[in-house]
Amino acid sequence: MSVSDPTGRPDGPRADRTDGDAAPAAPGPTGAPEWVVLRLARPYLNRLLGAGLLAAATEFAALALMSTATWLLMSAAGRPPLDRLTVAIVAVRALAIGRGVLRYTERLAGHDAVLRLVTDVRTRVFAALAARRDNSGQRSGDALSRLVSDVEAVQDLLLRVLVPATAAGLVSVVAVATATFVSPAAAGTLAVGLLLAGVALPILATALTRHAAAELAPLRGALATDAVDLTQGAAELAAFGATSQARGVASDRIQRLARIERRLAATGFAVDALGVLVAGLTAAAVVLVALADGVDGVLVGVLAVGTLVAVEVALALVGAARQWTGLRAGLTRVAVLLREAPATTAAVPPTGPSPTAVGIRFSDVTVRYRAEGPAALDRFHLDLPPGRRIAVVGPSGAGKSTLAAVLTGSVRPTGGQILLDGRDLSTYPAEVLPRIVGGLLAEAYVFHATVRENLLLGRPGAGEGDLAAATATAGLADWLRAQPEGWDTVVGEQGGQLSGGQRQRLALARALLAEPAVLVLDEPTEGLDPVAADDVLASVLAATPAQRSVLLISHRLRGLDSVDEIVVLESGRVVQRGRHADLVSAPGWYRDQWQLQEAAERGYLALGPVP
Repeated sequence: MSVSDPTGRPDGPRADRTDGDAAPAAPGPTGAPEWVVLRLARPYLNRLLGAGLLAAATEFAALALMSTATWLLMSAAGRPPLDRLTVAIVAVRALAIGRGVLRYTERLAGHDAVLRLVTDVRTRVFAALAARRDNSGQRSGDALSRLVSDVEAVQDLLLRVLVPATAAGLVSVVAVATATFVSPAAAGTLAVGLLLAGVALPILATALTRHAAAELAPLRGALATDAVDLTQGAAELAAFGATSQARGVASDRIQRLARIERRLAATGFAVDALGVLVAGLTAAAVVLVALADGVDGVLVGVLAVGTLVAVEVALALVGAARQWTGLRAGLTRVAVLLREAPATTAAVPPTGPSPTAVGIRFSDVTVRYRAEGPAALDRFHLDLPPGRRIAVVGPSGAGKSTLAAVLTGSVRPTGGQILLDGRDLSTYPAEVLPRIVGGLLAEAYVFHATVRENLLLGRPGAGEGDLAAATATAGLADWLRAQPEGWDTVVGEQGGQLSGGQRQRLALARALLAEPAVLVLDEPTEGLDPVAADDVLASVLAATPAQRSVLLISHRLRGLDSVDEIVVLESGRVVQRGRHADLVSAPGWYRDQWQLQEAAERGYLALGPVP
């Protein structure tokens, strides 16, 4: 199902639908996905090793507790002197208490390390998803699945796979070594049973569940996408009578997911039953071998109970194998994003005043959203010195919004260079660039919050006077005064309580409030009638200080006689440039479009005054 725009990219070609049904991408040559994730765990290696050793100590305490308690019960049946049982009685108490303490400290150490690691991984995944805006066709629902469910696979890899596997391996070695002192033959039998429980059964479980488990992560991502489409596109689906069809697609995926989970559950039950059988047969075999080897009856009982406990610990590897098989698809998706994530540095709060005058130079800048696709910008050149105002116009898909996205750092160019005040744009930290270059981008997001909260995103420390000035410039002041709640009016999800024009004015006021040195305005009058659009544009240009640069992107040509230069884009290339008076007198796209727009707006104004 594809309802919403799958790319979210400006002026770029729409990507083919990526509903998550396909298998995840191959890990690539840089290593298995597990290693990609575990490389990030190096700072927490000591904590993870400690958790593994504590888990092993916990299981060993359980093994020792059961063995000691068995010896105590069987020995007490012979009514020996109490002093012969005192050590065992104290040991049982100590092991019972110690096991609980060890388990608690193991969970504490393990979760401390893992939650720290997951924080790092989620930060990098978020950075990669944000950077993917320009080249991946990422769906929002699938992105959410990657950020939440897939990242949780990292937590499960450590806590439910590696830590239990470490404990099972160490306890198995200790159990066999201890049994050797009692009966080498029984120890050999125990080793065979442990190999069956800890090696053969996990391999069998992996083989039986690999293909089904690989479908889970992408299928869950597709379901998340369906949920977003059904929620956000509910009105459009209802308007076109497509709700039933969309629900049907989602229902089919839900049923498919249920079938896979039932199949995995049935396989798990079968393997668990085999594990119980292996444990029982191993214990019986150890008893028979120990009796044949002439081992004392009490020790035979200890060996039998110890075997059951040791095999049960080894059977944790079956669960770990199933977990690993189910997690691998999600880990692969995370690993792909971790390889793409830009280098992260500790965020340093910006200090000092923001610059008020900077120059920008585009040199041979090229942007392609796909390697084989057309260029959204093709060897683009532009100089925007401090205080200069340049308008970029052109037909839809010419590359105008791509230009704005490149300048604000949302999209990375595939070629050329952008110099901001003589320094490469890509070298500016993410927390610094918005203070220098910012503004109103295409489809600016309005949060489900109050008017005040939406505006303060532009400048958190702004006072009410600043808010009033920005809203007045954007033409929102009259509407705001009419609201009973005033600044505290809630605008709804994505500004749903506002009209299209009001939502645009609110986003514009927020952009003006930020006061960047380079103000980028991408279609600032979208959704406004011609008269209101002219008033708002004139107000914005008049309110912008003379030393600040302005890059205005617009499909409307009225009002552009007040800018210093107009650049006409077609298919990512500059086809005309100059001032308004020069362009309307020369043949080309600008003059043709000017004449069409003038005729259309004269007809609009002839209808009468705007109510």
